[in-house]
Amino acid sequence: MDAPPHEAAVSAARQEAARLAAMDIHGVAMTWVDNSGIARVKAVPTARLAHAVQWGVGMSPVFDVYLSDDSAVTSRHIGGPDGDLRLFPDLDRLTVLAAQPGWAWAPADRYEQDGTPYAACQRGFARRMAERAAQAGLELRMGHETEWVVTHAAPPAGGKPDAEEGGAAAGRAPRYAGPGPAYGMTRIVGLSDYVRDVLQALADQGIDVLQIHPEYSPGQFEVSTAPAGPVTAADHAVLVRETIRAVSVRHGLHATFAPVVEPGAVGNGAHLHLSLWRNGSNLCRGGDGPSGMTRPGEAFLAGILQELPALVAITAPHPAGYLRLAPSRWAGAFHCWGPENREAALRFIPGPAREAGSANAELKCIDATANPYLTAGAVIAAGLNGIEQDLTLPAPVSGDPAVTRAAVPRLPSSLPEALEHFRGSALLRDALGEPLYEAFLAVREGEHARTEHHTPEALVSGLRDQY
Repeated sequence: MDAPPHEAAVSAARQEAARLAAMDIHGVAMTWVDNSGIARVKAVPTARLAHAVQWGVGMSPVFDVYLSDDSAVTSRHIGGPDGDLRLFPDLDRLTVLAAQPGWAWAPADRYEQDGTPYAACQRGFARRMAERAAQAGLELRMGHETEWVVTHAAPPAGGKPDAEEGGAAAGRAPRYAGPGPAYGMTRIVGLSDYVRDVLQALADQGIDVLQIHPEYSPGQFEVSTAPAGPVTAADHAVLVRETIRAVSVRHGLHATFAPVVEPGAVGNGAHLHLSLWRNGSNLCRGGDGPSGMTRPGEAFLAGILQELPALVAITAPHPAGYLRLAPSRWAGAFHCWGPENREAALRFIPGPAREAGSANAELKCIDATANPYLTAGAVIAAGLNGIEQDLTLPAPVSGDPAVTRAAVPRLPSSLPEALEHFRGSALLRDALGEPLYEAFLAVREGEHARTEHHTPEALVSGLRDQY
């Protein structure tokens, strides 16, 4: 949405409100994702939807400098009690929530009070970068993998749980739901109704699921969704996560998307798949470059790879993410690319020979503390720079560098190391713009300062209910 809506949009909102009311929908949740990667919300009664579309809903800009524990820092442009923004729901994404009866959802775009775009709107940033690609005749298609861990819900407040009762309560190890081996059918059988309801809810909301399966860690699952435009794909990432959360609640379970649930265990990723297109042709296939890439496709991926040490500050923005980003866990801890190499940060997937459209790249060094809109926009900015600079990919890497002892550099292994690269990236600073760049950096520095002396256990337990 480039500007607040005109009368036609308001009229459409009245029609949508009438449709929702006829379906017994009472409220519309409008979400945006802050610089801590947390989906924040303002909701309006269905009868107020048209008013929200016409005038927006007020919200302080201070949330852009909130940390994951709801404390706040400040930055040169954003912070403190002053100011107000207007949230406008995107009617094109208005969705009846299948797992929350009586509710609908829409992502929000944020504007200043005078109607000008808010410079630090993360969704607006993703849209600007997608438009920049379109101006170069390029189209990005993106899809997210969502990993989560299911535990038995914590006992009600005031109860007296014994040491075996689980959930995400701080200080106690969670009691995992769905026992069974990694990728085992046992886990699907044990949570058959739950997984069915996740699939049904996503289908009812128009989310095209490619696959769902148990993952490596206890109680862990993964769902992959079909590719879409960058902003839509980020919207889907938010909706998928909140849908899984809602289905879990209805089953008396708890879903956590935190990068690590227990120290030392394999964590939750939020991998991003992407492909580059021009005039209906997939530029990741059909050329004479590495693994059959076209020249623009190779340059785009080379730009991402070159910028990756700084990008990690966006894709793994919480200190806990570096407990996950470890070698030999398929987390993408190494600064390299490779065809079908799950240890490489950038895995290239040629796809079946008969399906030219399926070739894509997977960026693995991402977890769910990342804002999906920031991730999308930053990846596009890096890729376009690769094309502008006519970059080429280095030699691909095969195998696990931690085992083969290949001379492959690690990506940053801590948030301060990633932030050092981020501060040195003129590319990301220019793409984000000063207000968004400085607010994001302030949050990341504040998160490090807040948790610098935490043990891994304290760091992890504090996130199980936040993400």
